[in-house]
Amino acid sequence: MLKRSLAVGAVFGSVLALTLPFVGGAGPSLAQSAVAQGTDALPVAASSTYASSGRVGDTSAAAAIVTIGASTTSAASTVPASSSSSSAKDVEHLAQKPVPKPQPKSVSVPGTSTSSSTSARQAAHTAAGTSCPANVGGSTAGAPGRTSSGGVGGTTSADLAAFAKTFNAIRVANCLDPIPLRNIRYDSCLEARLFWIAEDPSPDVTSAWGHNGTKRSDGVPAVGCDGNLAGGSGNTGSTVATKWWNSAAHQKSLYRPSYSGSTSGVVICFAMVHGGLPNDGYSFTRAAARWGGC
Repeated sequence: MLKRSLAVGAVFGSVLALTLPFVGGAGPSLAQSAVAQGTDALPVAASSTYASSGRVGDTSAAAAIVTIGASTTSAASTVPASSSSSSAKDVEHLAQKPVPKPQPKSVSVPGTSTSSSTSARQAAHTAAGTSCPANVGGSTAGAPGRTSSGGVGGTTSADLAAFAKTFNAIRVANCLDPIPLRNIRYDSCLEARLFWIAEDPSPDVTSAWGHNGTKRSDGVPAVGCDGNLAGGSGNTGSTVATKWWNSAAHQKSLYRPSYSGSTSGVVICFAMVHGGLPNDGYSFTRAAARWGGC
């Protein structure tokens, strides 16, 4: 009888030793998050299949639905390695993938239908005994870096400079004439539209994200000017320039590779805003650009 009692006691003690840490104490509960590291993610925007999910609390919560692999795009000298997949899937611009902080690498030329045009331009120069255009020096005029009435950060001089540098690097790598840096300008009208989009009080980051005719959740009429759009968490002037090149529709509208006239009088308009309502972080950006008109 004593041996049986001792055996039962030993078994009961073992059960307690195994279960008590989960009954209470310092261990994490199942309700606690175990995520310790962020990843690059597809931003939830107007053409995304996840647009209806929205986000409450933080932009990153909505952006975390789909993860993507790292990219290595250089702000100084890198151009897209290929535009085929992006062009084929592009739904007339809007939601585009964010890319990580640009890392230096050698210049490469897109290898799709765009590269055939690049090859044709290179061949034409070779036949004429000339070379593809070289890049230009100089600097952009800067941007005011103002803040909207709703607290959204506006275009900075660094935003404009990063966009201009990558925009011209892509053009030169594809045997296109660069645009004089003084002609790549901050545009307050584009910025006004971006402020209007960013100040939509809806917790859905896709609300008001779109072109002329898009409505805001609170009914406030649109202001400012429409343009090519790009944005998402972690985007910069450099990354949006790359996205626009990788999109067939944007490339045709903004880069105009078929344009054969002088670029000395061409003007490129640009704006970028940081953050938004109700609580988008500063690193969540929205950008717009267009060829001429500012």
